[in-house]
Amino acid sequence: MSYNLRYASPTPPNAWPQRRPLMSGLIGRLAPDVIGTQEGVFSQLQDLATDLPGYAWIGLGREGGSQGEFMAVFYRRDRLEPLAFDHFWLSDTPEVIGSATWGNTYRRMVTWVKFRDRQTQAEFYFFNTHFDHQVEAARVKGAGLLRQRIALLDPKLPVLVAGDFNADAGTSEAWKTLTRDGFLHDTWQSAGERRGEGIGTFNDFKAAQPQGPRIDWILTRGEVTTDRIEIIPFAQDGQFPSDHFPVVARLRLGGG
Repeated sequence: MSYNLRYASPTPPNAWPQRRPLMSGLIGRLAPDVIGTQEGVFSQLQDLATDLPGYAWIGLGREGGSQGEFMAVFYRRDRLEPLAFDHFWLSDTPEVIGSATWGNTYRRMVTWVKFRDRQTQAEFYFFNTHFDHQVEAARVKGAGLLRQRIALLDPKLPVLVAGDFNADAGTSEAWKTLTRDGFLHDTWQSAGERRGEGIGTFNDFKAAQPQGPRIDWILTRGEVTTDRIEIIPFAQDGQFPSDHFPVVARLRLGGG
């Protein structure tokens, strides 16, 4: 799953206390093995961890420590074992915490985890990010840096990439940079079955957008088969859990 949580604002009508039970309930019902979240702040992530005791999470605030928004990766404890993890910033100095050098006001970063599947013993990498919403050059350079980092990994291990890319899949330069020459594959295109087709992934707490842009993606590299992918336009009594819809893919690694 890739899910922009929308940071935990206390301001009605979309305050976090009203959204929290809907979001926890939705995630619990869908029960993904791994989730790339965006925008969550520390207290919000702690709330989700309390509500979803079957999950653990890894993350770091984009301003360092517990400060700012996280690219937190949640995973099912009974299914996945983290073997390694790290973070880097989308800038010319990616190892410098909180760095931003491409004209973007907000710090942008990547959290990645290397997992082992407890059932199959297969290993894979999971990358999670949130590209800038204002500066096109920052999105394109961020895509280039992400591609460079993934290219350094063992090509025998599958790579999954989740994120809110703030760019339209299929047309944006960021998407083209990541998918050029078949480097990464967009699961929406490779899926055997698509659900929620034609729905934009950003709802702005208002309504599903027919033929809206698909700015939240799940990408893959290596031996990964996408059986199904779905955009889930969930709301309850007019309340949306977030201003984005979650994207959920059913994947098989290693062709199994």
